[in-house]
Amino acid sequence: MVILGIDPGSNRIGIGIIEKKSGRAEKKDAFLLTDENAFKDDEGKRLLNMEEKLNAVLKKTKPHAAAIETLFFSKNKKTAFSVAQARGVILKTLAERNIPVIELSPNQIKSYVTGNGSASKKEVAKMVGYFLSTDVNGLIDDVTDALAAAIAASFVCKK
Repeated sequence: MVILGIDPGSNRIGIGIIEKKSGRAEKKDAFLLTDENAFKDDEGKRLLNMEEKLNAVLKKTKPHAAAIETLFFSKNKKTAFSVAQARGVILKTLAERNIPVIELSPNQIKSYVTGNGSASKKEVAKMVGYFLSTDVNGLIDDVTDALAAAIAASFVCKK
């Protein structure tokens, strides 16, 4: 079973793809989707660009399910709105392809991966490396968070 983990952001989206086989998870790929500020002043074009890039990922990876982090309340309302718009595009794109979505809060993801809902980013990254038997040094938080979401979803998925 291929699971796509998504850490939504306003200008970049963490992507983590794992494959669950016989109870073990294996990292298939992990990277960032960015718009490199190409459409910084045009919100609509930025979101369309994001959708196109996500569709390319979905076409290539053919996930059986996707895990996405729920919106974490932010004191910066502008950032929260921008991330909410990105989440909307992501959810729409997944729905159009009939990919089941598992939405998990940041604390739920941390609990599944580390056993502690208030674990630090560093602790999450360390356990992602452990679960996937891979080196996560050099991966930025958005990417390790996406892998963590995919790992958490692997505990929830029935296949």
